[in-house]
Amino acid sequence: MKRIKRVVNWLMLPTLLLVLWLLLNQTLASSQIVLGAVVSLLLAWAAMRLRPLRSTPKKPLTIIRLFFSVVADITLSNIEVFKIIWFKPQSHTPGFIRIPLDMKDPHGLAALACILTYTPGTVWSGYSDESGVLTLHVLDLEDAQHWIDLVKNRYERPLMEIFE
Repeated sequence: MKRIKRVVNWLMLPTLLLVLWLLLNQTLASSQIVLGAVVSLLLAWAAMRLRPLRSTPKKPLTIIRLFFSVVADITLSNIEVFKIIWFKPQSHTPGFIRIPLDMKDPHGLAALACILTYTPGTVWSGYSDESGVLTLHVLDLEDAQHWIDLVKNRYERPLMEIFE
């Protein structure tokens, strides 16, 4: 049973790559299916060799909650950035803040980097492995403590539940 689950998990990437290949080629010709399958299997095999660390996310409900939280934050942030750019372009105060993170898992850190960079008005600018400090650029930095609390409570805590 465990072996079947591992094979099914491994086949997800080549299947997605094959579907993408066929969509990009806009054909279901047998030659494209065979070529796409070969390329997809080779790329999936290479990707598995290049990825030494494996992770099994836990707590699916936390993943779902985090997803909707991120979607809401991205939407609201788009509105706020729109207001800043169009209605008060000179009144914002951009800046960098340093946020000490407790999370050490590389998958969680990568997810946090994606979340923060996808959110308009924020950019993950750096991370120190030694000190565990994230440098974040914020478009409208009025209250640094607000941003520290937001990152630690809204994103880091659920990501630690999922990955650690």
